[in-house]
Amino acid sequence: MDTGQQMKDALQLCIDGHKDELGALSRDIWSCPELAGEETHAHDRLVRFFSQDDRGWTVQSHYKLPTAFRASWGPVGGGGGGEEEPVLNVAFLCEYDALPGIGHACGHNLIAEVGAAAAVGLKAALEKQTELHVPVKITVLGTPAEEDIGGKIELIKAGAFADIDLVLMAHPAQQDASFLPCVALDELSVKYYGKASHASAYPWEGVNALDAAVLAYNSVSVLRQQLRPDWRLHGIIKHGGVKPNIIPAYTELDFYLRTPLVKDLCDLKAKAEACFRAAAEATGCQVELTYPSHAYYNILPNVTLANLYEMNGKTLGIQFPEQPANFCGSTDFGNVSVVVPGIHPFFYISTSALNHTEEYAEAAGAEKAQLYTLRTAKALAMTAVDVVCCPDLLKQVREDFSLAKLKQEK
Repeated sequence: MDTGQQMKDALQLCIDGHKDELGALSRDIWSCPELAGEETHAHDRLVRFFSQDDRGWTVQSHYKLPTAFRASWGPVGGGGGGEEEPVLNVAFLCEYDALPGIGHACGHNLIAEVGAAAAVGLKAALEKQTELHVPVKITVLGTPAEEDIGGKIELIKAGAFADIDLVLMAHPAQQDASFLPCVALDELSVKYYGKASHASAYPWEGVNALDAAVLAYNSVSVLRQQLRPDWRLHGIIKHGGVKPNIIPAYTELDFYLRTPLVKDLCDLKAKAEACFRAAAEATGCQVELTYPSHAYYNILPNVTLANLYEMNGKTLGIQFPEQPANFCGSTDFGNVSVVVPGIHPFFYISTSALNHTEEYAEAAGAEKAQLYTLRTAKALAMTAVDVVCCPDLLKQVREDFSLAKLKQEK
């Protein structure tokens, strides 16, 4: 049996041996849903998991962000190149923020479990290896606020990914897929300022900010007919006034803009902004347009990593049906994929329910999801083993990364 297969066998045994503890970790996070940037319980729970004395991890809590963390182990192995020998740092990412009102309806508790399980499994595979081509280190990054703000983008800016060579995570969905083309996203906040007046006695003295909001919303709806079929523009009226007999002096809308490539966001933003400014002009209101969050990039594909993940997944019984023609979800992992070679597969959790629904939240906390979650963790760790054990594969992963970046910039 070759070294790589021995390592894969070892990590599977390790993950299976910790399945009850990993399931309890996920369930604990699921049972205490916390919004983006507020994940104190999840942060503390994951820090405790990696801080156990017998685990051997070096843990940094509140790492660069209040609810982020970093756990490191290694390096081990190498070719005897001395202290200056480059270290291959393999990172697994954990997400753990929930959605307002419906809890873990995107299954981020399972993302945290996958990251923890894959890291623990890969550590078990590496611990007794003396014939690795390069020194290998494992890092686990707790990345909060994916649903809002973009925690990974903040961590990129803070230098958290500067020493990482390969990054892996997986996200729950309705089917298994080694890659889905998550799209670029930007958020636009629109605020209209008018003038209050009695809506019945002297409405002519008012400037109706709600008229501006409704006109803008309808203008965007009309605009969609002229948008490319793979562009998305959707939003809500967050504030529409306070009482029917008061002409609204202030209204607020939030819109999401999505395009397959981040470079196309500029065109969509220009079209949307024209609608919002025109509504202000038509109603006599003042308008304020801001982009309160970071833009999320589309995920860059890495063909080599995707192929390895599928190959390993199939040995574990994972089936990969034909990918959907269109997928319009977004994630701040897209920004990570531009700075570090990585993979962000999706995995089935025993439900046909759609993400961001109460039914999916229930499924993410169900025992039935555990088989699929831990199977995914094994496939991720096995993919890392392939890259660690084969310098040619590592070279190909890096070449795929460079090629994808070039295509993105054209």
